Amino acid sequence: MRILIVVNNPQEWPLEVPGVEVVPARSYLTEPAYADLERARVFNCCRSYRYQTIGYYVSLLAAARGHKPLPDIPTIQDMKSPTVVRLLSEELDELIQHSLADVRPRRFTLSIYFGKNLASRYDRLSAELFKLFEAPFVRAEFVHNDRWVLSSIGPIAAHEIPDAHHDFVVQVASQFFAGRRPSTRPRQVERYDLAILFDPKATDLSSDAKAIERFVEAAEALRIGTEVITKEDYDQVAEFDALFIRETTSVNHHTYRFARRAAAEGLVVVDDPESILKCTNKVYLAELLDQRHIPIPKTLIVHRDNIDQIVPVLGLPCILKQPDSAFSQGVVKASTAAEATSGAEALLERSDLVIAQEFLPTAFDWRIGIFDRKPLFACQYFMAPKHWQIINRHTDEDNRYGRVKTLPVELAPRRVVSTALKAANLIGDGLYGVDLKQIGHRCCVIEVNDNPTIQSGFEDAVLKDTLYTRILEVFLQRLERRRQGLPA
Repeated sequence: MRILIVVNNPQEWPLEVPGVEVVPARSYLTEPAYADLERARVFNCCRSYRYQTIGYYVSLLAAARGHKPLPDIPTIQDMKSPTVVRLLSEELDELIQHSLADVRPRRFTLSIYFGKNLASRYDRLSAELFKLFEAPFVRAEFVHNDRWVLSSIGPIAAHEIPDAHHDFVVQVASQFFAGRRPSTRPRQVERYDLAILFDPKATDLSSDAKAIERFVEAAEALRIGTEVITKEDYDQVAEFDALFIRETTSVNHHTYRFARRAAAEGLVVVDDPESILKCTNKVYLAELLDQRHIPIPKTLIVHRDNIDQIVPVLGLPCILKQPDSAFSQGVVKASTAAEATSGAEALLERSDLVIAQEFLPTAFDWRIGIFDRKPLFACQYFMAPKHWQIINRHTDEDNRYGRVKTLPVELAPRRVVSTALKAANLIGDGLYGVDLKQIGHRCCVIEVNDNPTIQSGFEDAVLKDTLYTRILEVFLQRLERRRQGLPA
């Protein structure tokens, strides 16, 4: 892959980085040789990224050409937005306070060169900011009132880099380019490159290590080169053609940032950021399903002014849920009016709206796995021993989980499968796990999960390796459509 450093004027470029081409911005924008170039990577080092400047158009056209620019247009927009800068930097507040604790002036400028700073004590902060605002040369401005706050972030023009920094910048740039995702497989046999985001140390795994191995094997059988990445590899997302997230997702989480970045780069991404936004908020899901007449348990959206309506509307016992609960966390069963009130008040400390639902006791929940608007698997998740949920977090590991029974989709009740499909189709065409309860003729959707659990020996018990192949075949179909310029 050719590496292009695009600058306003190469005569003003003060650095000699081996193995890269320094290209005038106007040439990159206007000459057919660059427009027709395949498998190139563009590092935009223009003086300005302001809207409709040459620097802006370099990243815009590089994206259109499939050259995966750094920075991309979403990053440029993020850097210009004080609100986005503030929100994203809040995630790093503890690191910012620790890193700048010994700084005496009330203003501080951090120069970041490919995620590094000349002073090694700022390397971690520089690396984290680079993940959020990925651009070759970045200047972060901090101000101190009661505490340190990131006030702005923007590009450093190459001619503004101090002479004393030149050797360091060449060193880190060379290391950055040399470390771009080395492959252990023959390039000529790969049609596409897939990244699987996975954290083997997570408590609640969307997939276990064995399932990840099977995904890799299925991908490689389809000639899709695969690499398992972690949250530390955010800066490498643009190097791939597709991203498969196999971690529990959340909006205020690195998984959403990965999905958002992958989508902005034009990758095929599962699950996509819109699915994450929709599925991880139960208030949204409850309203959506109710508006589209998908059966759900009797539900009340609770705020501070209607807590007293929980019991009259739903009866007892009832279930209280924080909007972004997952893996049975943030879900409370209230057996008395006092428990309903105290439980709702506790959840409202974290969110202005929470969900309350009638309690529907069943021996198991149905889980219908759906991808690309087609059912993949059907499971019965039984309640944990002597507990009302499928996971009991208040007991030892041996009794924490209920058993799982997997059936061919064809043997699952038709009403359960059709209801699950209707619910999932309201979200999109991603990979979803729809949870339902069936009581007699009544079938209710409990929730639609993006990034559903697929673990070896459970969800794959019926289809076995075919399950992994079917999922990767959808990736391949979408990648082929992208290549043809069609909607994925």
